[in-house]
Amino acid sequence: MTEVGKARRRKEDARLLTGRTRWTDNLQQPGMLHVAFLRSPMAHARITGVDVSAARELPGVVAVFAGQDVAGEQGSLPCAWPVSDDIVIPEHPPMAVTEVRYTGEIVACVVATDRFKAADALEAIEVDYEPLPPVIDLETALSPDSPKVHETGNQAFSVKITSGDLDAAFRDAPVVIDRTYVQQRLIGAAMEPRAVLVSTDGDTFTMWTSTQIPHVLRVMLAMVTGVPEHRLRVIAPDVGGGFGTKLQVTAEEVLCLLLCRKLGKPVKWAESRTEGNLAVHQGRGQLQHIRLAADADGRIRGLQVDLLADMGAYLMLVTPGVPMLGATMFNGIYKMDAYEFACKGVFTTKMPTDAYRGAGRPEATFAIERIMDELAAELRLDPIEVRRRNWIKHEEFPYTTIAGLTYDSGNYEAATDKALQLFGYDKLRAEQADRRDRGDPVQLGIGVSTFTEMCGLAPSRMLGEANYGAGGWEHASVRMLPTGKVEVVTGTSPHGQGHVTSWSQIAADALGVPFEDVTVVHGDTAISHKGMDTYGSRSLVVGGVAVLQACEKVREKARKLAAHLLECSPDDLDFADGAFKVKGTDSQTTIQELALAAFAAHNLPEGAEARLDSDATFDPVNYSFPHGTHLTAVEVDTETGHVKIRSYVAVDDVGKVVNPLIVEGQVHGGIAQGIGQALYEEAVYDAEGNLLTATLADYLLPSAADLPDFVTDRTETPATSNPLGAKGVGEAGTIASTPAVVNAIVDALRPHGVRDVQMPCTPERVWRALEGGRA
Repeated sequence: MTEVGKARRRKEDARLLTGRTRWTDNLQQPGMLHVAFLRSPMAHARITGVDVSAARELPGVVAVFAGQDVAGEQGSLPCAWPVSDDIVIPEHPPMAVTEVRYTGEIVACVVATDRFKAADALEAIEVDYEPLPPVIDLETALSPDSPKVHETGNQAFSVKITSGDLDAAFRDAPVVIDRTYVQQRLIGAAMEPRAVLVSTDGDTFTMWTSTQIPHVLRVMLAMVTGVPEHRLRVIAPDVGGGFGTKLQVTAEEVLCLLLCRKLGKPVKWAESRTEGNLAVHQGRGQLQHIRLAADADGRIRGLQVDLLADMGAYLMLVTPGVPMLGATMFNGIYKMDAYEFACKGVFTTKMPTDAYRGAGRPEATFAIERIMDELAAELRLDPIEVRRRNWIKHEEFPYTTIAGLTYDSGNYEAATDKALQLFGYDKLRAEQADRRDRGDPVQLGIGVSTFTEMCGLAPSRMLGEANYGAGGWEHASVRMLPTGKVEVVTGTSPHGQGHVTSWSQIAADALGVPFEDVTVVHGDTAISHKGMDTYGSRSLVVGGVAVLQACEKVREKARKLAAHLLECSPDDLDFADGAFKVKGTDSQTTIQELALAAFAAHNLPEGAEARLDSDATFDPVNYSFPHGTHLTAVEVDTETGHVKIRSYVAVDDVGKVVNPLIVEGQVHGGIAQGIGQALYEEAVYDAEGNLLTATLADYLLPSAADLPDFVTDRTETPATSNPLGAKGVGEAGTIASTPAVVNAIVDALRPHGVRDVQMPCTPERVWRALEGGRA
């Protein structure tokens, strides 16, 4: 049996699950100092004075700095995605100098001999603030009389994309659905909070940091601080989760590098969970106005999307690009005649938003899947039926959508049919009707989400057309060691996805060596010198393909050496099970034997190198488009508003599967995260801009007890955009599950006059929606 497709247990788990590993906060350096950051308690204020003198006198304190002390060297945190010509990118100092614009912004720091002395010394710093009006609401932020977050105003950018004749689509349309949806802000809760350690050896610096992007970070740190890139090494050791919240160039990373340079000693910072809730960029944050025109039979004519996207106080690494990642996905899997997408980025005095699992695609999928249910209700059609009438059929692939993307492969019919069978759809509909007839106070709702997503963030050409500041390629190297073992060096940087295991499976098949003979090295810019890192479900479909292509180059080098040693033409060799065999003879040699022969170099072909090692850089020609159908049944208590998920079925098509066990884990985790948005999670700010959900006592995360057993299955239509045929799976569950759950809740309550429940659908919000419907 080949390795690809086998449900291998992860190699990484032996150390990760037992804690016998290297997290950044575990690391120590001789003479290491500790950093603590003082953060603004106000959402918007001028800084009129900072007195650090008392803090400097405390025992164990080595240095104290305010923003003015580093103003000339700290630079501005980067934004790599200027999405429009009119975009406003304000200066973003890592440590505030004259003004704070969100609660939690850094205003001073202490360096001390241990973390407790550093934290205690923060209380001795006195900061004088002159309060300024906060800007909280997206709509009022754009009114002419609103207070300004920045002198330029509160609009960061405006973008409009139109395809087809929208006026014609809506003119005399028999059905027009008009809805407004709120995508609440979310706070990432990775298992490992962020941590940074920087050491120096003269004019060179090494940074260990809990990041998803060591390669990108290295480039950006060099640009921001002026430290030459070749004097800077960035290491992402084992990283305990990211979900986009560690896809960032953070103030803490920049400041720790500057402090190490100033003091000439190693410095370390590690955040608490509360500090992370305040200071980690947040996800989502959109007000969505959606209009859909359709014929009387439910065929979609046109879709109009008008977004206000909450940028927060600054534009961070890809902040403005997040809503644009959804711009081409609001049409989902559906055919239509016209489409318009308009988006305004809005500055507010809140923590900046940026990438969070799915990044733009969950927001788009939520809107289209919610309004498809509304269309079905308007026409008294089954939600599955209205989707069948509009989706792209399997024989129509490849299909260029109204938004301009070419979906290369898919089969929505097969995934949906399998999901319906596993779910017992007809039986549940019968039970729902019975409960309604009986007036049961606990109503049954059935939620549907048929989705696709654009992932495998690449290709570079298309990212360039979108004005993104980097490419989407990925790099890998494969080293054949003299003993026949294999080292794979990957530019992707895992934070829980199982790259070591999956890449070992790919290499084992490609080279014909045992799975156990492959090791994978990652996350260190001094060893893995090229890479674009991990986000956007790109690791396998870009990074895994780079590994495959590097292995193929190794194999071709080995073929030439084998032909030389076996005294035949390379064309006379067959390769199977790790051995080159001369056709029609018993003469053969293994690739592992050839590794030793290359190392010895006693008998090489003319001009050959004494190595089989090779590398490859892969840049795909298109995105990949996984899809699936998620169905859920919920019970809603109409007397209390309590929602219970009774069953959940997910059938996903992620193309060729390398490791089914890892795919299952990704789907399960993604579904849980999407359910979190639907039912539990929200970053709540008061009218003064104070974050009210800064602890896990206030920010509710789902636990295993809150979730049902998930029934998962797959269909498979291989991608044509990469030789593995893989499509990506890391974000699929999150994208699909949120609208499925909310659709189920609204489905249960529709007879009571309820058309929407704003997320998270807490018991109070469900109860209030019921009261509004009854009124």
